[in-house]
Amino acid sequence: NNKKNMGIYTNTRGSAAGSLVSYLNFITKVDPLEMGLPFERFMNPGRKGIPDVDLDISDIHRDRLIDYAREKYGNKAVAQIGTFGTMAARGSVRDVARSLDYPYEIGDKISKMIPLGAQGFPMTIARALAEEKELRDLYKSDKDVKRIIDLAQKIEGCARHISVHAAGVVIAPTRVDDFCPVQMDPKGGKIITQYDMYTGDRDGVVNMPKFDLLGIRNLTILANAVQLVKDIRNIDIDLNTVGLDDKKTYELLARGSTMGVFQMASGGMTKYIMDLKPSNIYEISAMIALYRPGPMEFIPDYIDRKRNPKLVEYLDPRMKEILEPTYGILVYQEDVMQIAVDLASYTWGDADKLRKAIGKKIPEMMAEQKDKLITGCIDNGMDKKAAKELWRQIEIFAAYAFNKSHAASYGRITYETAYMKANYSVEYMTAMLTAESGDTDKIAAIIHECENMDIKVLPPDINECYGGFTVIDHEGSKAIRFGFYTIKNFGEAIADAIIEERKRAGKFVSLEGLLNRVRHKNFNKKSLEALIMAGALDSFGERGKLLSNLEALLDYNKGQKTMHADQGSLFGEDTSHITLRDSAPMSDDDRLTMEKEILGVYVSGHPLEPFKERFSKSKHNISMIHEGEIKPDQKIVIGGIIDIVKEITTKKGKKMAFVTLTDFTGSIEAVVFPKTYESNRELVQEDTVIAVQATVSDRDGELSVLINGIKKLEK
Repeated sequence: NNKKNMGIYTNTRGSAAGSLVSYLNFITKVDPLEMGLPFERFMNPGRKGIPDVDLDISDIHRDRLIDYAREKYGNKAVAQIGTFGTMAARGSVRDVARSLDYPYEIGDKISKMIPLGAQGFPMTIARALAEEKELRDLYKSDKDVKRIIDLAQKIEGCARHISVHAAGVVIAPTRVDDFCPVQMDPKGGKIITQYDMYTGDRDGVVNMPKFDLLGIRNLTILANAVQLVKDIRNIDIDLNTVGLDDKKTYELLARGSTMGVFQMASGGMTKYIMDLKPSNIYEISAMIALYRPGPMEFIPDYIDRKRNPKLVEYLDPRMKEILEPTYGILVYQEDVMQIAVDLASYTWGDADKLRKAIGKKIPEMMAEQKDKLITGCIDNGMDKKAAKELWRQIEIFAAYAFNKSHAASYGRITYETAYMKANYSVEYMTAMLTAESGDTDKIAAIIHECENMDIKVLPPDINECYGGFTVIDHEGSKAIRFGFYTIKNFGEAIADAIIEERKRAGKFVSLEGLLNRVRHKNFNKKSLEALIMAGALDSFGERGKLLSNLEALLDYNKGQKTMHADQGSLFGEDTSHITLRDSAPMSDDDRLTMEKEILGVYVSGHPLEPFKERFSKSKHNISMIHEGEIKPDQKIVIGGIIDIVKEITTKKGKKMAFVTLTDFTGSIEAVVFPKTYESNRELVQEDTVIAVQATVSDRDGELSVLINGIKKLEK
């Protein structure tokens, strides 16, 4: 409850959301009775030990919550969980080569020949040798490579070092070291456990409550958006009591405006949500559960059943109450447990054993549960054929069982983010921009979404800026203004000085007034130039003219500083004027290029504007690559403007280029190999708008595109 009083946004994921006790104590926010979440999924008499409590928390407040726990329970009673870094395939090779004093290049070369693994499918040296012919040939032909790889295989998988687990925290009733060994965090000086998450049988030896505290940016965005609505509209929003039947929220999901909506932003999910047109929270939760490899194949059937209720059928009338929210489809672990209790006379403890048998798919356990369930169903009046069919469906379900409590909790955040975006769109998009400050690709994508929502995003302004992004009134509607902190080469100290001076004596009404009143030591050529380039002084003059008169402005400001330092003015501020010499106005293209340089993104327009209609018809864009909607090695066609070209010469003496390609949604590095570069060199120039045939590449986590073909786009 204290985390609520502290204004920290949290959400429970996993089975703890089914705890009525937690709900009544304001620890969780999903009503388990309303959502049909059995307490026994979280805790039951047949379950040994203490179940974990998994919490998502606003990502900027995670450390604050852990500090609060230390204050409440005692510094010795709270510890973050240690985790062991192990010798992975690539790391083992590098460590062995370095330890044996081989040149760095040898270890690096072998390491890079080992492919990266995927989640759930880790790469091993043995697998790499089996799959990669080039590595296998080198292993056979080079004795040094063979020696390194042989030794690396012997240490592969061993513990290498201890670090702090990303989320896990334990709280002991006395001291943590009464239950397990502890040590100090090598980096931070806080207590951590020497056992990792799986050591020492947590149900027995290390029997302490474990909390999984995971920082989630969406919760930070929600909190900031609610605060902005309070500040701007003087409306108090309590997301805990917001009705779950808001029409605008469901309309937003139905039209696919899902960017920034928790769990809904991927292209595939957006398509399904538009097809489904959800009308209640249960459908949102079900889509979160179904949108995973395997269960995805049931989504079309789920949508069809919603549209046509005649397709919904139940093996037994008693199953209707349980499966009606999912249109008769088995989606959740808890639903199988409820069916076992209601139709086969299981206790909740036995039902949890059934859930574990399904999840682990152990043949002996499954055979035992099959007999128990079918016999129980028949004894309770179910037809034998129907009982066998129920088991068949449960066996199929075993491949994609999902935690209903988790889906309900995540569905709630999905609804809340969609609710804020639908009803308080300017504040929500401002909160998104603030949360993603520093990531120019994401900022560009959010600005693009704002344009789709008819929300103007404006460059900085000397009289309307604060540090971060701000909501302002502009031409009769609300708009978003960039903040001073987003301007490159413009320090926070001078930004704060300008804001304080504006608060003290009102808006700046002229260039002279600005240069008179701001006397901070960092108000120099660099910062004044940055203000002009960002557009913050547009109200005082055209950018090209101001830049060409930069020295005159600095001389005037310097004179004011000297005069005030000497106390030369007896009658307050000097009222002399600056005479600006005429200059050719800056072109639109130069203005936008300057904005991109100083703000990281195009704001007052976009050089691709003449091509907007053509880009809107494209199936792919750059943000889809960054968001993982386009997979490595997938062939795509995208377009954009070339921002930067870096030409290099290969070892064989051929020319190739690394290019920064930018579209409406973001930027990405593109590689133009020698053959393509040679035949398209006149097109690979800065400020050229091109369409490319390319392949997505993921090398050591760095995303790029490999260009295979180039075409220039003409206005």
